[in-house]
Amino acid sequence: MGVKGKLIASIEVKCGGHLIHDIFHTNTHHLPNVTPRKIQRFEIHEGETIKNGSVVSWNYNDDGKDKFSKQVIEGVDPQKKSVTWKVIGGDLLELYNSFSITTACDHQWVTWTLVYEKKTEDIPEPLAFLDFGIHVTKDTEGHLLK
Repeated sequence: MGVKGKLIASIEVKCGGHLIHDIFHTNTHHLPNVTPRKIQRFEIHEGETIKNGSVVSWNYNDDGKDKFSKQVIEGVDPQKKSVTWKVIGGDLLELYNSFSITTACDHQWVTWTLVYEKKTEDIPEPLAFLDFGIHVTKDTEGHLLK
């Protein structure tokens, strides 16, 4: 059994969390255009964009490396404006036994929560991925403020 961890980062946004939520969770397919340095492709494999059980994949750039992630949407809370994505395939599972990402948006804040289990103790914490989320948030905010 690996070492479990949880990382949380919140970033204040000037455009309002509800607008970020709209891009992240309702118009997710626009993210490759909003933040092309970070996200190159988003694809829906099963279901709809933001529905429990939908399966999606991403081609993205994390810490200067092109990566892939396949995820199932595990939880949607429209009142909290949050979605939980459970990783079921891709680069993250090379280092982690399990990995989930929750994004939540409220008023002027966007919060990223990563819950993971490292395969071994010497695997680093996913700080680069948390930084990736912060950059995607900033790029999205910049796009909305134009």
